[in-house]
Amino acid sequence: MDGSPPAAAGTSVPGRAWLMLGLATVGFAVNFWAWALLSPLGPRFEESLGLTSFEQSLLVAVPVVVGSLGRIPVGALTDRFGGRVMFPLVSAATIVPVLYLGLAGHSSLAALLTGGFLLGVGGTSFAVGVPFVNAWFPPERRGLAIGLFGMGMGGTAISALTTVKLVDAHGMANPFLITAAALAAYAVVAALLLRDAPGRTVPSEPPARRMAATLRLGTTWQASALYAVAFGGYVAFSVYLPTYLKTGYGLAQADAANRMAGFVLLAVATRPFGGWLSDRVGPVRVLAGTLAVVLAAALVQSSTPALTPTGTIAFLTLAAALGAGSGAVFALVALLTPASRVGSVTGVVGAAGGLGGFVPPLVMGSLYGTHGSYALGLVLLGMVAAAALAYTATGLRRAVMGASPAARAD
Repeated sequence: MDGSPPAAAGTSVPGRAWLMLGLATVGFAVNFWAWALLSPLGPRFEESLGLTSFEQSLLVAVPVVVGSLGRIPVGALTDRFGGRVMFPLVSAATIVPVLYLGLAGHSSLAALLTGGFLLGVGGTSFAVGVPFVNAWFPPERRGLAIGLFGMGMGGTAISALTTVKLVDAHGMANPFLITAAALAAYAVVAALLLRDAPGRTVPSEPPARRMAATLRLGTTWQASALYAVAFGGYVAFSVYLPTYLKTGYGLAQADAANRMAGFVLLAVATRPFGGWLSDRVGPVRVLAGTLAVVLAAALVQSSTPALTPTGTIAFLTLAAALGAGSGAVFALVALLTPASRVGSVTGVVGAAGGLGGFVPPLVMGSLYGTHGSYALGLVLLGMVAAAALAYTATGLRRAVMGASPAARAD
């Protein structure tokens, strides 16, 4: 698709590529740790500031939507300047809202929304890492490599496990100061050690023309729709699960945050598995299987079963399916996208995934405020998964078989 010959089976991967993958994954994790700082504190701000369910949902969703939309220009800039420049830049820029929120921006809803808006910068790191990693690996290894990079989304688990405890022990500023220090350290390390892949293609066409060409690619829209469901579902639960468990099951804030961390860690662990499996059996099969599991688990949880064991099993099943499905989507992107456009396509697809995570918390908060139940929200998730499954089994399968000989095993 990109004019280069396919890599031979068994192509070796140099050790430097694995080093670059490791550094990129650490950077993704640190930036996502920062991006998720407000979510575990949502119930605390609800009590201290008297927020409504919708206001609390808006608070945790704002960084998501900004980080998502920001991936579009950041992905295009990564195509132009490379990850060596963009990773340190994004990490350094994220320090500013982290310090603002920790030192001054937590006294009112307006201040929190302002800080959350700027905090969205951390979420754009995903659009830097995917094209950076993609360029270092041969086609038959990209599903696994990008899946491993995706484990950096476990930075949200770091936030879930530490933020509330650090606030309780040392005050509101503490977790924000620690995160800012981690971002600064990574920005320095990345500036010194990151290198773009040899032979990286730098686009010469103007940004507007490049984006127009990206939007004309069928892969852009196919992957965006599916990522909005898979990664969007993950993001929605990773930011809203503490609130869901506190209001729906009466759990304490710390207990709810710990369970959210378990959800995140399982999704993180299954993401590279989804990419690896896609390299072997094709992304269409993996996506169809994971979407079927999401549908079943969402319908089970819509009845609000007892948390132990049924509710816990349903949520962990959702986490595993959403993580593997997210990995499969970017195996699809790596398979079908021209090398010089991976950053731009990643930006658009990543934005769709983040936006997919922005809407559900608002819907869930509104439905709970109106009906006192989350059941309808989970039924809606099941319906969306069913629609995505139907498209995967029909339209996507035809598109993949027609566009890529490597995918015809599907």
